[in-house]
Amino acid sequence: ILGILGYLAWLGAKPESGQVVAIPADYQTHVEIGTLLTYPSNPPAGGRHYGQEFDKGFFDEASLPSRPGDLDGYLVHNLEDGYVIFWYNCAKLDETACTNLKSQIKTVMDAKNNFKLIAVPRKSIDAPLVMTSWGRRQRFEQFDAGLARAFIENNLNHSPEPNAE
Repeated sequence: ILGILGYLAWLGAKPESGQVVAIPADYQTHVEIGTLLTYPSNPPAGGRHYGQEFDKGFFDEASLPSRPGDLDGYLVHNLEDGYVIFWYNCAKLDETACTNLKSQIKTVMDAKNNFKLIAVPRKSIDAPLVMTSWGRRQRFEQFDAGLARAFIENNLNHSPEPNAE
């Protein structure tokens, strides 16, 4: 019993992973879809957002659903609900490396049953991969499955609304 209690205490107190990203004071403000949104980091790790979330799962350019307004507005809502997002940029890679990166991301996501995980392409990031959670960012020049899993373990549901699905 003491071991279980100790483990539960550790889960509640374990440190979050990645670089801290400052979240603006008005972060909980839901704005109308289509409102121009700006964020202090690229990709965003929190801030004002739309009142609707994005679908979980892996997306590439061909499978990315079209939605009105800015994609970031939906994805930041997911971050507020405790999601972790993989933002990848295949423009930084050759075709083989891009295919490998996508496969590696999918493998990590599948191992977690895609629970509160999203992967989306983002050409404006300066690395092949950046992961974000609420207020956290982890940059990758090369994929590291252990680091990606640790980021998920340490940051999933560390957000203003962790009990939202």
